[in-house]
Amino acid sequence: MAPTRVIILGVAVATAIGAGYVAKNMSAPTAQIVSSAPSEPAIRLTEVLVLDGDVAMGATLGENLSWQSWPSAGINENFITRESDPEAVEELKGAIARVPIYQGEPLRRSKLIGEGQSFMSSILPSGKRAVATQIAADTSAGGFILPNDYVDVIMTRRATQEGAGEAYVTETILKNIRVLAIDQAIQEDEEGRRVRVGDTATLELTPQQAEIITVAQQMADRLALSLRAIVDTQEVIEDQADYLVSGEGRRGTVRLIKSGEMSEVGARK
Repeated sequence: MAPTRVIILGVAVATAIGAGYVAKNMSAPTAQIVSSAPSEPAIRLTEVLVLDGDVAMGATLGENLSWQSWPSAGINENFITRESDPEAVEELKGAIARVPIYQGEPLRRSKLIGEGQSFMSSILPSGKRAVATQIAADTSAGGFILPNDYVDVIMTRRATQEGAGEAYVTETILKNIRVLAIDQAIQEDEEGRRVRVGDTATLELTPQQAEIITVAQQMADRLALSLRAIVDTQEVIEDQADYLVSGEGRRGTVRLIKSGEMSEVGARK
């Protein structure tokens, strides 16, 4: 046999052997690598009662309630869970929010008005008093004063001055007072437009301030509310019309108010 043919034959045999080896390796199953490391445990979840929509202060929760899965490690003890209170969705539909509650927020019972409690007494801070004050349309910032706004209370009254006849005295008797509520009705103005007008404002006051405004309502020809800017609500107020209810002779003195004028007489023991 010619040497050339021997070489060609050898190359062909080697190629065939190589092709067979490659085919064998390709058809062999891939080796599985088994890890001996422990697997990470799954995160434990707990269903929490959350709000599906925003609920305004004083509004009922209604259908804005649903269960949502939360990591158990992040559950606050004040949250309402399905495990501890499975009927909460039905039980709390008629509950009233004592503060604004927002969508996605876990519900807490501390933000709801307790059974048998009135709304006003529930939102009133400890040590404060709610006092209703009669106001007129033109003394309430054009109807723009709303609950949770802060106002100054201005008293205007007649005063008789010697030689000048009748005059008016105006002073700010209370400052930085929170409005708890204001009744609003829809009325038409002179141009036929529909406007919101409040007749009575309920103010959050200390006992001393409650006495001041009670006296002022008897003395004043008019009480006006002056709306404060949000940035001014942090102002610390130290002066107010304490002279209306305190001072020398508060005990043993009777204050008489006649025709808008205040006088003091000694009380009999």
